[in-house]
Amino acid sequence: MKSAKNILQPEHRALKTALLVLNECSTLCFASAVDPMRAANRLADRPAFDWDYVTPTDAPVMLTSALAVTGIPLARLQSCDLMIVVAGFQMARQATPSLLAGLRRIAATGATMAGIDGGPWLLAEAGLLDGHTATTHWDDLDSFASRFPKVDVQANRFAISENRLTSGGAIPAVEMILHIIAARHGASFAARVSNQFLCEGAPAQTKTDAPKANHHSALTSKANSLMEAALDDPLPLAHIADRLGTSPRTLQQQFRLRLNTTPQDHYLQLRMAEARRLVTDTDMSLMDVAQATGFTSQSSFARAFRTAHGLSARDLRQDGAYPTHH
Repeated sequence: MKSAKNILQPEHRALKTALLVLNECSTLCFASAVDPMRAANRLADRPAFDWDYVTPTDAPVMLTSALAVTGIPLARLQSCDLMIVVAGFQMARQATPSLLAGLRRIAATGATMAGIDGGPWLLAEAGLLDGHTATTHWDDLDSFASRFPKVDVQANRFAISENRLTSGGAIPAVEMILHIIAARHGASFAARVSNQFLCEGAPAQTKTDAPKANHHSALTSKANSLMEAALDDPLPLAHIADRLGTSPRTLQQQFRLRLNTTPQDHYLQLRMAEARRLVTDTDMSLMDVAQATGFTSQSSFARAFRTAHGLSARDLRQDGAYPTHH
């Protein structure tokens, strides 16, 4: 194994970065890694980062938003300074022997290894976080610590342990990338990058705050993402649970506990919110609006819309056609 190079020191050379993207990761987590690097390159007017997209095989990966990402197959990647693993759903299924071997191979070249969202799980499964401080999403900390007893699990927004970086979510991932930028190019430059996102900058590895009541858990948040991506063709609850590697009963319990509703009612609320937006913000026919939000008949759509919003879609559109004077 080659000695790891310290990437967190002043350096004007572009940081050679490999962004390993897995199927079913969220678009927000993907962007949290890419956009700060893009902004740094633009503001520096030279490459601060030189990155490639990497995929587990030679097939494109699909994000939860149905965005396809093509890249270099992991087996063909020879080396990099920094590998960022971006993952989301179905960690057990995606932690294949070839993927874990590929992660260990890249780490053995001395590359710094980073994980976002589900990324820390894959790094830990590969044994690459043993003896290191690491973090993950706050809702998964206990199960993460139980599964990986050799990892020093901390409830931080992001964690840096020698050449291992882990993030507790998408926004902390932005902070983690800003930390890298500050270390390599100075705090003032990192502040300019953070201003592009109306972000407060690259904070220390502070403790993460547990959410307030009626906030998503990691499981309900991921279920919500699947629902939002399929408003026109609603997914059965059993299918959503299977995609998330859980049971319908557990999903029901989580929605009751965290959001005081059922998955079915939450899904319907998302569809009706989108229906209201389409009615007020577009000139789509009401039948097209119904189909775009998963209704096969105009009558069932009309009943659901009136129940959700207190008036018919037709009346709402007519009211919105005239300005209201105060």
